[in-house]
Amino acid sequence: MLERQCPDCAFDAAAVIPRDIGMNIRDIASQWEVILLHPDATKRPAENVWSPSEYGCHVRDVFRLFDFRLELMLTQDDPMFPNWDQDETAINDRYDLQDPLNVRREIAISGDLLADRFDAITASEWNRTGLRSDGARFTVESFGRYLLHDPIHHLWDVARTY
Repeated sequence: MLERQCPDCAFDAAAVIPRDIGMNIRDIASQWEVILLHPDATKRPAENVWSPSEYGCHVRDVFRLFDFRLELMLTQDDPMFPNWDQDETAINDRYDLQDPLNVRREIAISGDLLADRFDAITASEWNRTGLRSDGARFTVESFGRYLLHDPIHHLWDVARTY
């Protein structure tokens, strides 16, 4: 999603200003906080579609994972990121049973930590690199742009099904 606009949620990574990534993360987290207050936050719209709370668990974990990976990029030279199986995590961590109010708080905390880390990036750090296990190479800048798509897309997923 770095080269083109998402055909579904319309996110355009090319339009993101790197210095605004932290601000964007906080904005996204605040939208999730509102969604998870809804009384139906744990209800699935269909058997094979996550509830808003399950999507929220995923967003929280994405924020945590990206914070960890960003720290690696800033403290190591060209680190290889450990693989993450998001489907396995959803099952093992029982996303379907988590309390949306706890998830709401955890999104706020993990979003703030990640936003603070992006806010502290210096001019020379934007070009530091990291490598995903599938071979995809990111700079800190492209990593931040790439990150934003996931929680924004899932806001779109929730909005279209509720």
